[in-house]
Amino acid sequence: MKSIDLAPLKGKKVLVRVDYNVPLNEQLEVTDTTRIVRTIATVKKIQDEGGIAILMSHLGRPKGVAADKFSLKHIVSKASEVLGTPVQFLGDVLDADVEKKVATLKPGEVALLENLRFHAEEEAGDENFARQIARLGDLYVNDAFGTAHRAHASTATITKFFPGQCYAGYLLYEEASNLDMVLNNAGHPFTAIIGGSKVSSKLKIITHLLDKVDNLIIAGGMSYTFLHAMGVKIGNSLLEEDMIPVAKDIINRAHLKGVDIYLPIDNICADKFDNNANQYITTHNDIPEGWEGMDIGPRTIRKFAAIIKNANTILWNGPVGVYEFPNFEKGTQSVALCVAVATMSGAFSLIGGGDSIAAVNNYHLANQVSYISTGGGAMLEYLEGRELPGIKALNEDK
Repeated sequence: MKSIDLAPLKGKKVLVRVDYNVPLNEQLEVTDTTRIVRTIATVKKIQDEGGIAILMSHLGRPKGVAADKFSLKHIVSKASEVLGTPVQFLGDVLDADVEKKVATLKPGEVALLENLRFHAEEEAGDENFARQIARLGDLYVNDAFGTAHRAHASTATITKFFPGQCYAGYLLYEEASNLDMVLNNAGHPFTAIIGGSKVSSKLKIITHLLDKVDNLIIAGGMSYTFLHAMGVKIGNSLLEEDMIPVAKDIINRAHLKGVDIYLPIDNICADKFDNNANQYITTHNDIPEGWEGMDIGPRTIRKFAAIIKNANTILWNGPVGVYEFPNFEKGTQSVALCVAVATMSGAFSLIGGGDSIAAVNNYHLANQVSYISTGGGAMLEYLEGRELPGIKALNEDK
């Protein structure tokens, strides 16, 4: 991809696809500005170079119909505050007067179009709709990694109308570069920590990583399917029956590829799914009937810590327990601390997935890890080895 650093921005109207799909409360106020913050560098670059930044995004799932609660007008004030510059709201991309509004913009100014998903043609990747968007700009910048896995009009189709004038914004470029480094140029030992509730949701990631990693730590709810596949009694713990053969196959393939696979060796259990439930720590791995695994136990914490400590590259996606319950967060907290310590000792660490990011932020460790990917579904598909349409489109524009 060509970075925005290579773009001739002076005096140009720059169409910038951002991911401002931010959470709003009942008063339609922005409650988390992370996605806006991550675009500051790109917007500032355009301003400093004398360009005009015309931002475009989606918000929520309006399904091709305009609805006030999904209007990007609600984020204009917060975007102006976060970006440190007034953001002008242009209205709908197809409005008759939008071109006139764009024509009045001056170098260094920033404007925002209405939610592109108010038009069904956006998600359909419609070429004519992409042409209509393109009429407003001189060049195109994609800084929305979070939507790069969608072949939508504003993320992929639009590049057809800017031959030789398509660039990656800083956020998208950094996301892709860091993920690519982890997958294809990792320092060894490379340890991946995969947590979360279901094997099925992480199956493709685990399969792809088997050719990349030295150590694979599997924890969280999905680990009980693996433990069950190995003959361990798991009581009432989460189990995906149809994934048992798959779990056995992954374990066998890991052994054949020389990948060391690590599962919990003890568990903190509860007699119901509740923060205040009675607790039981297994002295061996079997979980009694009537109890369910909620977190990794102290011996597992020590075992995982030793593996993470010796890694040169760390990828962490998914919590290792029901960390949203304070009484069952110790395992996830310990992993977060271990990753931070390893990073301070020279390892490269990449954290992805909403729960893992929330955990790192909750424990005030965000500045102690190498990179936090906020790509969500795009990050997961990248880790699965898929080619993302938004990135493919930029790569083809050389």
